[in-house]
Amino acid sequence: MAATKTGRPSAGQQRRTRRSGLLWAALAAVVAAVIAAVVLVNLNTHSAAPTGAGKTAAGYAVGNPGPGAQAPAFSIPSTTGGTVNLSDYRGKTVLLYFHEGLGCQPCWDQIRDLDAAKTQLHSAGIDQVLTITSGPVNLIAQKMTDDKLTATALADTKLDVSRTYGANQFGMMGDSRDGHSFILVGPDGRIQWRADYGGAPDYTMYVPVAKILTDLQAGRTGK
Repeated sequence: MAATKTGRPSAGQQRRTRRSGLLWAALAAVVAAVIAAVVLVNLNTHSAAPTGAGKTAAGYAVGNPGPGAQAPAFSIPSTTGGTVNLSDYRGKTVLLYFHEGLGCQPCWDQIRDLDAAKTQLHSAGIDQVLTITSGPVNLIAQKMTDDKLTATALADTKLDVSRTYGANQFGMMGDSRDGHSFILVGPDGRIQWRADYGGAPDYTMYVPVAKILTDLQAGRTGK
């Protein structure tokens, strides 16, 4: 409709202009809502990442629960028969080694070198090493026998304990297997040190024992 003789928009034009303005305002509100939703999703995704996903200067991440936290209790079948409880070692310092397990030969080489370094581990104040991985207890036991390994090996077949410790958040197999994590539990049951070596981008599946001990002594708390 044309403008009136006074030069002002007609009533019809004014109505159309108001409708157009309302449509643009509604579109802007929808765009703002979409942007806000995307930001919220990104924030939630970031907060869901494992604690300590960024690596320390020493080259490892520190997951959750971390140093100072009470180590979650567990009861896991041993490859030598029976069940091992973390509480069995109260009053001692225990190094938990979570690893990928079957199919990861570097992980078993790690156990071999830990076996060979018992004197150094004891000198560092470690009374016991417990290795923990998923898989059937009989197959883990067979692998320990085949590789002539003597460490105490525990079968966390359903990953229940690994999930509690967040050890399955740092491996190349997603969350379906453990990464390569060491957790030092002190005599009082609290975590003194933690190093998750197995995460992205390197997906480390073997760490020289000398480096483990150096990192442990540098990062240990509650000695």
